[in-house]
Amino acid sequence: MAMIDAGGIRLHVQRMGPPDGRTPHATVVLVHGLLTDSLASYYFTVAPAFAAAGLDVVMYDLRGHGRSERPPDGYTLDHNIDDLDALLDRLGITGPVHLVGNSYGGTIAFGYAARHPERAAGLTLIESEPATAAWAAKLGGILRRVVTQLAYNEPDAIAWITANRGHNTARLAKGAARLARETTLGRDIPASRVLTEEQIRAVRCPVLGVYGGDSDLVDLVPLKQALLTDFRPVVLPGHEHSVLVEAAATVGAHILDLIRSVAGAGAGAGVR
Repeated sequence: MAMIDAGGIRLHVQRMGPPDGRTPHATVVLVHGLLTDSLASYYFTVAPAFAAAGLDVVMYDLRGHGRSERPPDGYTLDHNIDDLDALLDRLGITGPVHLVGNSYGGTIAFGYAARHPERAAGLTLIESEPATAAWAAKLGGILRRVVTQLAYNEPDAIAWITANRGHNTARLAKGAARLARETTLGRDIPASRVLTEEQIRAVRCPVLGVYGGDSDLVDLVPLKQALLTDFRPVVLPGHEHSVLVEAAATVGAHILDLIRSVAGAGAGAGVR
């Protein structure tokens, strides 16, 4: 565990390498989702398998999440992309990396790849999409409900979540309520700068999209296929938005396949 100063904000970082001490052949950076998520969703699912496969695995808590610093403001998508950029610089990772993002983490990862195409060897979006005007409107609606129904009606909301979803989910919801109540996150994210169609098309690295078969994000697959040069969709039937946790082994295997295919292409992207 380490706390890294990423350009004025301290971020909690965990890093794993091959357990046998061999030199990693590529770096994969794991970016988690919003509000109830943290790097733990990777630490207890795919990260150990990635390290065992010979990868340098970097995961971190987004600003305001987990053990990272929680400033009162500064939560736009650009702030999170800047954090990722600064973090890689502080860690001395200069070559192309494989970016994996779950939910909002995928939006951050895609934004980073659009801004720094030379540093993205491959990109995996798990139940995620690039930042567009439609995405901002959808996130705005979700965050408004979080603020009104959870952050400012916390006792009743937590009691219902405990009764219907269990104590662990209720604990995560309490953290989300505090983040929404004490910061400008709920206003900042919907007001974020979004990508143009041209900027989305400019992402040329291989992009893996992993979706639950019962998720509404499956409907966006044809659009991504039309916009992206190398988009590889995987749909897992019987799952919804929590596919990373529910089908970790399958999701992880698809990500490793993508990383191996990039290495096999002979371009050397992501090789350290």
